[in-house]
Amino acid sequence: MKSVFHMILVLIVSSSSAANAQDFPSREQAEAALQKAVRFYRKNVGVQGGSVYRVSSDLKKREGETRVGPLEAWIEPPATGAVGMAYVHAWKLTNLPVFKEAMLETADGLIRGQLESGGWGENIEFDPDLRPRYAYRVDPRTDSKNRKYHSTFDDNKSQSSLQCLMLTDQALDFKNQQIHEAAMYALNAFVDAQYPNGAWPQRFPADAPNVENAQLKASFPDSWSRTYQKVSYSKFYTLNDNTISDLIRLMLIAHEIYQDDQWLDAAKRGGEFLLLAQLPEPQPGWAQQYNERMQPKWARKFEPPAISGLESQGAMEVLLLLYDKTGEERFLKPIPRALEYYRSIQFKDGQLARFYEMGTDKPLYFTRDYKLVYTDDDLPTHYGFKVGSKLDRLESQYKSLRSKGPSKRSLIRSVRAPKMSESLAKRTAEVIRSLDQRGAWVQDGSMKNFDGVSKVIDTRTYTRNILTLADFIAAAKK
Repeated sequence: MKSVFHMILVLIVSSSSAANAQDFPSREQAEAALQKAVRFYRKNVGVQGGSVYRVSSDLKKREGETRVGPLEAWIEPPATGAVGMAYVHAWKLTNLPVFKEAMLETADGLIRGQLESGGWGENIEFDPDLRPRYAYRVDPRTDSKNRKYHSTFDDNKSQSSLQCLMLTDQALDFKNQQIHEAAMYALNAFVDAQYPNGAWPQRFPADAPNVENAQLKASFPDSWSRTYQKVSYSKFYTLNDNTISDLIRLMLIAHEIYQDDQWLDAAKRGGEFLLLAQLPEPQPGWAQQYNERMQPKWARKFEPPAISGLESQGAMEVLLLLYDKTGEERFLKPIPRALEYYRSIQFKDGQLARFYEMGTDKPLYFTRDYKLVYTDDDLPTHYGFKVGSKLDRLESQYKSLRSKGPSKRSLIRSVRAPKMSESLAKRTAEVIRSLDQRGAWVQDGSMKNFDGVSKVIDTRTYTRNILTLADFIAAAKK
């Protein structure tokens, strides 16, 4: 006999044919698929609460940015922290024990991967024979001087890990002391890593630059070498891959969760750095990284000192967010001129270059053998030298804030149950149909670090599908 819910669902989607309506799943079917999928992922794809990017369908090959071992997890999204945040949201939405168990396991994995420096590296090694190579907080200290101790902010690694712990802490009403302590330890370490001018480095701990004036504004160098300058760039003031923008957003989320003004103050100091880092006319954008003299510098061999098309949009986005959260007009001041400037150098197809030459606004590219050129016909494939434009959206946000004032919207995803709809029912039916007998979503795809792979289990797909099932189950309960 069909459940009352299923009969109601058929009425909701009465515009569909009767045959199609009968194919829509019941809540029980959605929950069964969910249980099967989460059990399979935790046992066969993840490891002790950690995740990776993808595995081969036969489970023999695993990778993040690089190959990973059988007892190794990856940090950068869409891996461990991102999966954990999906579990937190799904548990708050459905109250299903399967999500709480997975959420707690992920938090435990992150705690076991937290370094003594307070953050996280590229990976978490759970193999007991390999863990002594890392300075994990929870492990006994050793006399080895070669343990990996430094944490990284690169590619949202430590930021996403801490955000997952904070959201888990909040979901548990701050009653799990181990999770709460790890989150507080990381938050304090992140603030300690902030430089006097409000910037953050790529990796920490790092010695603060020897500068006399923490209010020094950005400037252009008199000259710069077009030949790669191999230097240690991890302590530079780093906007690359939106590092500082991610940290400012993280501090605003911390303030929202813990209601402690020290985290808001850290976010505002980060915004103050972005105000200082806007380059002078006639190129009022931002660079990927700056030295202690507040001038753009080389990082990797394909990241020259230049005006950035990607990170500058991230800077504008977070400055708008800071105004929305604080109402402080100073965070809006750079936006109009920056928008005007980037529109003037936008390509006809709407894209922006990742790099524009200082002094000329010419787009900069690299050949496959890493020669700096003005042409885009021989680009390396591992890096985006052209990026999408957010200028329309940024301008719309700016105008809305100007006319309506700050909204002080929450940065934490709402857990309001969605309404049942034909679209949600169809997506859920497809998610259930595509689940194999083991509980895996297998799809066509290759692996970056292995040859000969044509079928993969991808973590992005897993996360998206469990959230679809959670939405359906919550809507059904509602």
